[in-house]
Amino acid sequence: MEAKKMNLPRGPENLCFDKDEFMKPDFDVDHFVSDCRKRVQLEELREDLELYYKLLKTAMVELINKDYADFVNLSTNLVGMDKALNQLSVPLGQLREEVMSLKSCVSEGIQAVDDRMTKQEDIRRKKMCVLRLIHVIQSVERIEKILHSQGTKELSSLEGNSPLLTGQVLERIATEFNQLQFHAVQSKGMPLLDKVRPRIAGITAMLQQSLEGLLLEGLQTSNVDIIRHCLRTYATIDKTRDAEALVGQVLVKPYIDEVIVEQYVQSHPNGLQAMYNRLLEFVPHHCRLLREVTGGAISSEKADIVPGYDFLVNSVWPAIVRGLEEKLPSLFNPGNPDAFHEKYIASMDFIRKFERQCGSQASVKRLRSHPSYHSFNNKWNLPVYFQIRFREIAGALEEALSDTLEEAPAGSSYCLLATHMVWMSLVKCWSDRMFLPLLAHRLWKLSLQILARYSVFIGEVSVRPISSENPKESRKSVPVGKKESSVSLNPGEDQGNGSSAESQPLPSISSAQLVHVAADVDKLQDQIPDILEIIKPKLEMIGFKNMSCIAGALEDSKTSLSACMPTLTNRIIQDLSESSFAYLKSALEVPRLYRRTNKEVPTKASPYVDSALKPFYRLQNEYKDILKQPMIHQWLEGALSESTQKYYETVSDVLSSVKKMEESLKRLKQARRSATSNPVGTNGGMSDDNKIRLQLALDVEYFGEQIRKMGLETSSIKSFSALTELVQTAKDQATAEHS
Repeated sequence: MEAKKMNLPRGPENLCFDKDEFMKPDFDVDHFVSDCRKRVQLEELREDLELYYKLLKTAMVELINKDYADFVNLSTNLVGMDKALNQLSVPLGQLREEVMSLKSCVSEGIQAVDDRMTKQEDIRRKKMCVLRLIHVIQSVERIEKILHSQGTKELSSLEGNSPLLTGQVLERIATEFNQLQFHAVQSKGMPLLDKVRPRIAGITAMLQQSLEGLLLEGLQTSNVDIIRHCLRTYATIDKTRDAEALVGQVLVKPYIDEVIVEQYVQSHPNGLQAMYNRLLEFVPHHCRLLREVTGGAISSEKADIVPGYDFLVNSVWPAIVRGLEEKLPSLFNPGNPDAFHEKYIASMDFIRKFERQCGSQASVKRLRSHPSYHSFNNKWNLPVYFQIRFREIAGALEEALSDTLEEAPAGSSYCLLATHMVWMSLVKCWSDRMFLPLLAHRLWKLSLQILARYSVFIGEVSVRPISSENPKESRKSVPVGKKESSVSLNPGEDQGNGSSAESQPLPSISSAQLVHVAADVDKLQDQIPDILEIIKPKLEMIGFKNMSCIAGALEDSKTSLSACMPTLTNRIIQDLSESSFAYLKSALEVPRLYRRTNKEVPTKASPYVDSALKPFYRLQNEYKDILKQPMIHQWLEGALSESTQKYYETVSDVLSSVKKMEESLKRLKQARRSATSNPVGTNGGMSDDNKIRLQLALDVEYFGEQIRKMGLETSSIKSFSALTELVQTAKDQATAEHS
C-alpha cells in the first residue's frame, strides 16, 4: 500500500516511458523494454533511464535532508514511554472487569425475555387451537340449529332420509360447513375434534344427500332456481366435481346406454352416423338448463351464472367415450380398412360438432386436454390401418410391374398397365376414401416411394433385349415374373436373389412395348404437377404451408424419370435404324440384278426402299395419338441418321465394286482386242454398270423424297448430303457415257 501511495519525482516531458510503470505490482522488465522498443531505439531508452535515475537520486537526498531532524530525535522522543504504558494498564483492567459484568447482566436479561416470549408463543398457539375448536363447535351447533329450526315436518322428513331442505337453507348450511371444514383441517389431531367428528360426518352425509336430491329434483322439474342454488352450494363447499360426476352418472349414462347399441350400428347401413346424431342431440335437449345456469349457453345472463362448472367436458364427454369403448369395441377395429376409414371420418366429424357445442374456446381447450379425449384418439390404430393400405397398394403395383408389360385397361390415358397402376396408386393415396390427416406424412412418403419404384422399373425395362415378336405373341411366350418376396417400394432394396438374377436371362421386350414405355414415361412426367394439385388441398387442411418443399420433391421424382428417357430414346432409335437398314442393305443385290441380265434401263426406285421406310411410317401413323410430334421427329431423325450413314457406306461399297469391275473389263478388252468383251448389252444401249449407278441414284432420290414427305428436312439427316452427292456423281457419269 505504501508503494502505491508513494509519488515519484516528475521527469522531463520527452521521456519515452511513463514513470508510473515502475510502481505497478505486475511490473516486468522484459515487457517494459519490449514495449519501449516499439517507440524508440535502445540507445535512447538507456539515455532516458540514466537521466531519470539521476533525478531519483537527487529526490532521495532532498527527502533525507528535509526530515533529518526527525530521524535524529527519534530515539530521544521514546524515553519514558514504558512507564506511561504501565500506568495505563491498571485502569484498563478495571474497565474490562466492569464491561464483562455488564455483559453478563444483559445476557441474563435477554434470556429471561426469550423465555417469556416462548411461553407467550406457546400460550398463543394453544389459544388459537382452542379458538379453532370453539369455532368448530359453534359451526356444528349453528348447522344443527338451522336444521332444527325447520320445524317438526322437516325434522321428520330428515329422519326419513328425505332431502327436503330448500336451496336457501342449503346455501346457509354450506357457508357454515365451509368454515367448519376450514377450522377442522386446522385442528387436525386434536382429541376434542375426534369427539365432534361423528356429528361432522352426519352433517356431511346430510348435506351431500340433500344436494344430490335437490339437484335431481331441479333437473326433473326444470327449475332453474333450484339448480342455481344447488350448484352454488356445491361450489361453496368446493365439490363441483361431485356435481359433475352426479350429472354424468344419473343424467348422461342412462341416455348413453340407450343410444349406444352395437347391434343397431351394425345392422343399419348408416347406423354409426345416426348414433352420433342422437348423441349430439343430448346436449341441447337435456343440458340446456345446466348450460344456462353455468354460463355454457349463449343466452346465459352473466349476473346469474354459477362459474366453475363444465358439464360437457367433465360429465357428458367422459360418459360418451366410456360408452363407446365398452359397448362398441368394434368401432376401433382396423381389420377392414374401408369400414375403418368410414368410422374414423364419422367419429372425427362427431368430435368437431361436439366441440362446437362447447360454450367457449376455453371449454374447447379443456376438452382437448381431458384424459378421455386423448384416450378416444389413441384407440384409433392408424399405423395398422396404414400398413394394410400400404400392402394393398404395394401388392397391386408390384403385380402390375411384371415382365409381361400388359396393356392398360380400356379408357386409360396410359398404354401399359404398370404406368396405369402407378397413377391410380398415387391418386388412391390422396383420395377421400383413403386419406386421413394424421397419416399425411406417411402417404407423402408412400407417393415418393411409388414414383421411385417406377423409375427403377423403367431402368430395368430399358436394358431388356428387343425381340422381333409382336406384343401379343411376346406376352404369351414370356413367363410372368412377379415379385414373390415381401412387398417393398424401397428402390434401394434388392428385389430378388442376386444369384438367381444372374442365372436367368433378362426377359425380352418388343418394339411396340418399348414405344409404349417411352410414351407412358413422357405422359407421367407431364402429369406429375397434377399430383401437387391433388395433394395441396389435403396438406392445407392440416395447416402445412411449405408447398415449395413438396414441389421440389416432385421435381426430383420427375428428374429421375427424365433420366430414363435418353436410354429409351437410344434403344428405340437403334431398333428403328436396324429395322430400316435390314432392307437398305439390299442395295448390295442391285449389281446382281443388272449384270448380264439384259434388263431395261431403270426408271423407278427399288422395292427395298419402301420396305426400309415402313418402320418410320408405322411409328408416324400408329403412334401419333400417344406420342408427341417433337418426340416422333427426334426418333425419326436419329434413326434415319444412323441408317443413312450405313446406307451411305453400303452404296459407296457397291459403286466402288462396280467401278473396279468396269476397269477390269476394260483392261481385259484391251488385252483381247475383241468385240465380244464389250460390256454393252445386246441392244447396244446403256451398260450394266451404268444401269446399276442409275438404279442406286433413283433409290436415293426416292428415299429423300419420302423423308421430306414425313415432314423432315434432309439437311437434318446426317450423311444424307454425302449420299446424295455420291449417287449424283454416279448418275452424271452414267448419263454422260450413255449419251
